[in-house]
Amino acid sequence: MTERLSTGDEAPDFTLPDSEGKEVSLRDFRGRSVVVYFYPAASTPGCTKQACDFRDNLAELNDAGYQVIGISPDKQAKLAKFAENEKLTFPLLGDPEKTVIEAWGAYGEKRNYGKTYLGVIRSTFVVDPEGKIANAWYNVRATGHVAKLIRDLGLAS
Repeated sequence: MTERLSTGDEAPDFTLPDSEGKEVSLRDFRGRSVVVYFYPAASTPGCTKQACDFRDNLAELNDAGYQVIGISPDKQAKLAKFAENEKLTFPLLGDPEKTVIEAWGAYGEKRNYGKTYLGVIRSTFVVDPEGKIANAWYNVRATGHVAKLIRDLGLAS
């Protein structure tokens, strides 16, 4: 199990390829707030629902000054197909080695149908403009989490 991040921790920097093969670094977003979310696998039902929720609320998040980045262990080709199929316009980054996923504490024991296994823990973080963790949520639900995030950030009308 990897150590979990908490409010006030320095956000672990990363540089990963996006769905188009372009390198994206967290430091590229310094001076802005960033929502970084980790999900188990592109094009699965829960991950698709979550990504589409981010897509559908992206304008509201962007207007409030938040950039969105999704990270999974998927390779570039799978991310490209996912982004195209679901019309996702925010960066989807691939971490097949899971080094970034582990550094953020988003990899560990999971339970499903009575079985325990290691996998990506669906997690969401808000990184402030100085690169610190402003909010950290682990084991979030795929459905309804974006609405809760918007409420927690005080953006809900």
